[in-house]
Amino acid sequence: MGVEATSLHVLVVGSGGREHAIVHRLSQSPLAPRLRSYPGNPGIHQLAPPLISPDDSAEAITAAAQEERVDLVVVGPETYLAAGLVDACMEAGIAAFGPTRDAARIETSKAWAKGVMQRAGVPTAAHRSFTDATSLREHLVGGAGTVVVKADGIAAGKGVLVSDDRAACLSFGEEYFRQGDTVLVEDHLIGPEVSLFALVCDADVVPLACARDYKRAYNGDEGPNTGGMGAISPPDLPPDFLSTMTEEIIRPVASEMVRSNSPFRGVLYAGLMLTEDGPTVLEFNARFGDPETQVVLPRLQTDLLPLLMDVARGCLSVASVDLCANHACGVTIASAGYPGTRAAPRASTVGPVPPDAVLYHAGTAMGPNEQILATGGRVFTAVGQGRTPAEAQQRAYELANQVEFEGAWFRTDIGVE
Repeated sequence: MGVEATSLHVLVVGSGGREHAIVHRLSQSPLAPRLRSYPGNPGIHQLAPPLISPDDSAEAITAAAQEERVDLVVVGPETYLAAGLVDACMEAGIAAFGPTRDAARIETSKAWAKGVMQRAGVPTAAHRSFTDATSLREHLVGGAGTVVVKADGIAAGKGVLVSDDRAACLSFGEEYFRQGDTVLVEDHLIGPEVSLFALVCDADVVPLACARDYKRAYNGDEGPNTGGMGAISPPDLPPDFLSTMTEEIIRPVASEMVRSNSPFRGVLYAGLMLTEDGPTVLEFNARFGDPETQVVLPRLQTDLLPLLMDVARGCLSVASVDLCANHACGVTIASAGYPGTRAAPRASTVGPVPPDAVLYHAGTAMGPNEQILATGGRVFTAVGQGRTPAEAQQRAYELANQVEFEGAWFRTDIGVE
C-alpha cells in the first residue's frame, strides 16, 4: 500500500460511536498518524484533539483542515457527504475518504439508487415513487397487506415505516412531503437482515466484513426503528457469503456508477434481506455504518490507515483484508425517550472496563469538572470480543452494565440469533 513512512495528519469528521471506532483503530496504526477530529466527542478527543472551525459548513471545515495542514480527511456521517465535504476537500487538494456529493446519492436518494441497481441487475424490492399525498393515497387504497414506506432522502435511519395500516402509511408519507421529499413504497420482504461492507475505488472492490445490526428499539425486534440498538460481527453465514455477495452485488453497482459518471470511492454498505428467493438489497449506505463499525473495525487486522489513504488517492492496492477469528458484539446504550424525544443532559459514570471490551462514545459532552454528560439519543456503544458469539455478548453486557446515567437503557437481546 502506498502510504509514506512520514507521519500523516488525519482528520476524522463526525461525533458518534462510528467515528470513535475509526479514531480508535487509526490510533493503533504502526504509522502513528497525528489525529484530529471535528466536532468529535469526549471519547474521541482523548485520541484526536478537536479541530477548530468557525461553522459546520464544508467550506469552513476544509479551510480549517488546510490551515492545519491535514493530509487526509475521513468523513463519517452521511450529512457531511451530502453537504459536499469530500468535493470541497478535493478542490483544495486534500485527500478525502468518502464519495463525492454526486456519488453519495447511492444513499441520499433511494430513488436514484433504485435506478442504479436496476441497470446493474442487482435484486431489490419492487417500488413506486410519489411526490404528493393524492397519488400516494390512491396507491395505498388500491392495495392490501404490509408495505414499506421510505423517505427518499437521508433520515438518520428513521425514514422507514413497515406497516399494513394504510392511514399510518399515508400520514408517514405526508410528513416527508411537507419537507419537500419524495416517498417510495416498496414490496415488503421477509427474512433476516445482513450488512455487507466493501472498500470501493471506482471499479476496484475489496470485501471488508459482514455484520448484523438491530434496528428496532425493543427486545424481540419490537417497537419503532432507530439508528441502531446494537450489532454483531460476523453473523452466522456461509464462509463464502462475503466474497460472493461482493461479486454479485457490490461490484456490479460500483461498475454501473463508473458507467454513469458517478464513480464511488469509500465504503459501500449494502443492507441485505436474505429472502427465500435469495439475498435482496434493501438499501445502500455511502459510508461506514453505525453501530456496525463498532463491531467490524475491532476485528480488522489489516492496518486501516493505508486502506483509507489508498482509496482517497484512487489507487486501491490490496485484493483482500485480514480479519481476526474473534466475534464482536456491540450494545447501544440510549437515553430516556429515544428514539422519539431527546433527554436533557445527565451526568454519567462508567465502572471498570472488562478485558476484551471497549466503550465508544456517541451522545456525550464534557461537563463541569470534566464530568462526562449523556446528552441524549444513542449515548454509548459497549463492545465485547470473544472466541464465541456468547463470549463476546457476555463481555459487551458486562460493560453495558458498568454505565450509569439517569434514564439509561439498552436492549438485552443483542447477539441472540
